[in-house]
Amino acid sequence: MSTAAAPVRSLRAGTVLADLIPASRARDIALVVGGAALTGLAAQLTVPVPGSPVPVSGQTFAALLVGTALGARRGFLALALYAVAGMAGVPWFAGATSGYGMASFGYILGMLLASTVVGALARRGADRSVLRTAGAMVLGSAIIYAVGVPYLAVANGMTLGQAVAAGLTPFLIGDALKAALAMGALPAAWKLVGRKG
Repeated sequence: MSTAAAPVRSLRAGTVLADLIPASRARDIALVVGGAALTGLAAQLTVPVPGSPVPVSGQTFAALLVGTALGARRGFLALALYAVAGMAGVPWFAGATSGYGMASFGYILGMLLASTVVGALARRGADRSVLRTAGAMVLGSAIIYAVGVPYLAVANGMTLGQAVAAGLTPFLIGDALKAALAMGALPAAWKLVGRKG
């Protein structure tokens, strides 16, 4: 029994899901471009929030998933590509928008930082169990808000309290649902890999 379990343990130590694909420069480029594209695609799943310039979208979930699955370096590069291409005019921010002058751009900057942090945590096993995945997702979401809400306040001339009411409070239930999806998906992916390993 210990002989069969050893390869799985060595496979998982310091490994993120993307590391299971054979290593090459082409793999890393494809993962970074794919992570940016996934985030841009998920950003098109939007629901307007009454009284807020920030919609509910799938991009936060995608950014955290990309960081966790790709690791800190590739997660950072994928979200940097997403941000730079969107600033340059690719209409793949929430609701097919682009540019950096919008009130919600701070959330994109927060996603860049959050994907890096959750990627580093995934390397340390934060995506292997339900509770650790939940902790990583909560921390990632907190980082996104820590950058996005103050940016929203400055960009819209709001007080911090107004920005919290418009750019944080309406999103908490959705974030809990996104975290629940990740809590199920990521540990399940590792269990599947363990069975195949």
